[in-house]
Amino acid sequence: MPERPAYLRIAELLRDQIRDGRYAQGTRLPTMAELRTEHGVSEIVVRQAIALLRGEGLVETRRGGGTVVKVAPPVRRVAMDRYRTVTRPMAVPATTFTHDQRISWDEYRLDREFTRTRTDHDLAGLFEVPPGTEVLRRRFVFYARDEPQQISVNYLPWDVVGDTPVADPANEPWPGGTLAQLSFLGHPPTRVEESVGSRMPTPEEAETLRMSGGVPVLTITRRMLSGPRVLEVCRDIVIPADRVLLDYAIDL
Repeated sequence: MPERPAYLRIAELLRDQIRDGRYAQGTRLPTMAELRTEHGVSEIVVRQAIALLRGEGLVETRRGGGTVVKVAPPVRRVAMDRYRTVTRPMAVPATTFTHDQRISWDEYRLDREFTRTRTDHDLAGLFEVPPGTEVLRRRFVFYARDEPQQISVNYLPWDVVGDTPVADPANEPWPGGTLAQLSFLGHPPTRVEESVGSRMPTPEEAETLRMSGGVPVLTITRRMLSGPRVLEVCRDIVIPADRVLLDYAIDL
């Protein structure tokens, strides 16, 4: 068997030392010169090893600060039963997001962008309507304590929400979120469906969510139904994968 390239061996050693706690989150790795001397390799080889770890999201290189083990953000657990929390009477304003983040209403804010548009072929299939059906498109960036946590693009039928308070971005954030809005309009959701995928973020998503390199995102496509009719399609909810753990439970 040929010997593994030196940069892979160095990366593996550093990776193991990060995971076993020798290099804790926020601490500096040895300098390029120290690693070059320790392993008897060129600077190019050391840079290749560090680039590999950076691509895995384990380290980040700071200008004037060397290479540092990345501090992992808190992981929040998200369960499907969170939707029940905003269908019950609330003592204080809340949404599924504030519930997931364990934040108060004052610690929550949204960037929002509303557009009247028409369904393309794929979106029409999710709504189970003909292509070209008018919908309201709403793009949100969700913040917890002024830190961006997720992006959501959702669509609502224009014949349901047009010329109502739900179509006015000035009314956001709305206590109870989309569930409460549909109930307000006389169409309380009776079913929520989600499908989860993953991919690497687009440059715009990574910048908006202040993500480090090498971290994928989870993409959640959601449908809300009231009886047989689909009244909301979210395509997609985008969350950095290192900030969330999805919990699903099935009663048998």
